[in-house]
Amino acid sequence: MNWGRRRLNIGALAGMVVAGASVLSPAMAREVTDMAGVTQSVPDHPARIADLWFAHNELVLMLGGARQIVMTVDRPQARPWMYKVFPSLYQARAVNGPQVNAETLLQDHVDLVFVPDATAAIASFRGVGVPTLVASFRDVDGLLRVVDMTAGALGTEQAHATATHYRTMMRQTVNDVHDRLSGLTDAQRPRVLHIQSLHPLKVDGADSIVDEWITLAGGRNAAQGVSGNMKPVSVEQVAAWDPDVIILGPDCGTLDPAANGGIWQRLRAVREGRVHNNPSGVFTWDRYGSELPLQISWAAKTLHPDRFGDVDLLTLTRDFYRTYFHYDLNADDAGRILAGQPPQPVADRVQ
Repeated sequence: MNWGRRRLNIGALAGMVVAGASVLSPAMAREVTDMAGVTQSVPDHPARIADLWFAHNELVLMLGGARQIVMTVDRPQARPWMYKVFPSLYQARAVNGPQVNAETLLQDHVDLVFVPDATAAIASFRGVGVPTLVASFRDVDGLLRVVDMTAGALGTEQAHATATHYRTMMRQTVNDVHDRLSGLTDAQRPRVLHIQSLHPLKVDGADSIVDEWITLAGGRNAAQGVSGNMKPVSVEQVAAWDPDVIILGPDCGTLDPAANGGIWQRLRAVREGRVHNNPSGVFTWDRYGSELPLQISWAAKTLHPDRFGDVDLLTLTRDFYRTYFHYDLNADDAGRILAGQPPQPVADRVQ
């Protein structure tokens, strides 16, 4: 990612560092190693966090850092459930990641930054004394490491306790799904195509977290020959794959079976009614947020309902929100999340 930034006059920059000294001065007592393998000193209790990766914001929120986020790339229009569950985010400055520069961080007295990858901006952030941690991951193990790293950066008992509990729950989820699906043959594993966008048409291939949860849930990724996330393909290629199941990612658009000369309606998944909208909550379940255990359970039950008949996804979702977000999600809202729908407008609710 190309992070644009304004060059600062050395004198002006020095003045801003001094001005921000009260924020940056807390004892840098703890060493944290980020996902790029770089170890840095972080404030003992970071009070003003800039989270510049869409997916990572949810991890900070889960670990109890909602009120410390003063700068975010997530917006209420794109993440309505995030702002509903954590309304304190309305007090944060919404920014475009590539446009954030060191001066902006200093102006907002930011004392800790999370970024998605090792970009050129990191040097400028660290150069003015703001600890900057890379938080990227690409699989379940990586997610758990980032949760631990983030808990270490926040440094609270709540963060560490939540991270430990979350790790246990994730492992239990994966193990339970694995046990229930033991003995499946390849022929019993449906070929699943996960579509990230319909216009333009983009799918998720191998070497991605999407590929991992499809496999964990007892499926096979239909996007053969494609590697990585959000890769453009033609509708003719989708027709050649002819998947057994199609999962439409959140906000990917509406599938019109009659489009493209009727190619879609001739697909096996469309003919057999196996097109599903992916759930989406505080963050999209299908990608890099903390709701990934819910995604694995949902996908497994969607692909193999006969083996997960006793799994109540509504209850699982409500329990997760109560345990990790400290939010009492009612049954109607849990149903909307499972259907990939935004919160019901206040004006439409029954008074």
